Amino acid sequence: MSASSETTPLLPTQNGNGNPHSPSFNHRVVTFFKAEGQPSWLSSYRFFFFGSWLNVLLVFIPLSFLAEHLQWDAAFRFGFSFVAIMPLAALLGTATDQMSLKLGQTLSGLLNASFGNAVEIIVGVAALLQNELRIVQTSMLGSILSNLLLVLGCSFFAGGLKYTESSFDETAAQASSSLMTLACITLVIPAAYHSAQSHSGNTTALANSIANAVVDGTDLDSVSERGLLLISRGTALLLLVVYIGYLLFQLKTHAHLFADEENEEVEEQKMNIPAAASALLLVTVMTSFCADYLVASIEEVATRYGISKPFIGVILLPIVANAAEHVTSVWMARKNKMALTIGICVGSSIQISALVVPLLVIIGWITGHNLTLFFSNFETIVLFVSVLLVQFLIQDGKSNYMEGMMLMTLYLVIAISFWVSN
Repeated sequence: MSASSETTPLLPTQNGNGNPHSPSFNHRVVTFFKAEGQPSWLSSYRFFFFGSWLNVLLVFIPLSFLAEHLQWDAAFRFGFSFVAIMPLAALLGTATDQMSLKLGQTLSGLLNASFGNAVEIIVGVAALLQNELRIVQTSMLGSILSNLLLVLGCSFFAGGLKYTESSFDETAAQASSSLMTLACITLVIPAAYHSAQSHSGNTTALANSIANAVVDGTDLDSVSERGLLLISRGTALLLLVVYIGYLLFQLKTHAHLFADEENEEVEEQKMNIPAAASALLLVTVMTSFCADYLVASIEEVATRYGISKPFIGVILLPIVANAAEHVTSVWMARKNKMALTIGICVGSSIQISALVVPLLVIIGWITGHNLTLFFSNFETIVLFVSVLLVQFLIQDGKSNYMEGMMLMTLYLVIAISFWVSN
């Protein structure tokens, strides 16, 4: 369709007063489907579905549906859903970015905060509603570790191979890592409470807890269990308040600390707002189905193929959710946009720990699933040392390839540990 045909009515019309300049029905329809100065719906969806080579993996969505409804082997159900979520995660990011271009800094920041980890939220809710509380916990822990160690490590390494040293604002980085440290400490407190109550209680229950790897607090007596739930739910509400404060700090009061002014580029809008919103809704629904199939197949895959559930939750599931972020972060590091890289990696970890995890605890509270912030001692220690290493490495405001190697090495050590854990 030519530009003239989009803006000119096919037939002249008049309103009740005989005004020939009254907009025709055709013109009103065209205006709805293509707002002034924005891309048409056709070009918007063409960019959305054909703008990345990763979208060829969308073929695994119908395969995932077939595998689930025809009850194929668990490996096919898990594998097809696993691969299908990768392009869906990238498309969620694309739709969110396109919507944020016209919404202003504050609204775009809120939008990115809401949908920046949409895949993690969808997978977490799907696992929560199926009462797979361990999958919820390990997948959230894995997302934090993946962003802090693997994605940030690869970015530092990739940027360090091109530039001897890259720099970023240490004040903004320290503010982000400090909030990450706070979120980590809030996970240590429930573990400490559980340990204290276990040792003061029945030693037989404690032994059974260790043998069966109970990490939801059900090995405690009813009073202590209620105390653990109270600590977790109260902490979740407080973390949400702190996260809102962090958004204000980042978007309003101290926005200059997080701006990458030297490398700032104006991105061209490829999708109009209605098209981006409808695409966001469509992809969210598709992701929820694939996530539900994925979670439902985990138990059978773990049993039949001898893969530990903690390894699936901590290592494999975050690969799905963070695939698009991983590529973007490394690409930004190669362009020496280290402030954006820090924002992607550390910022995403903060969203998981201070927004997504508390949100899932509250959703569990509402739906009658007693999800707590109590992780096993091993998982709590792993998270603590990971945050500690990141804190040490970014406090000078500089990065190089050696720091990237350190982060990736710790991640591989953790991956080996979860591979052999039960």
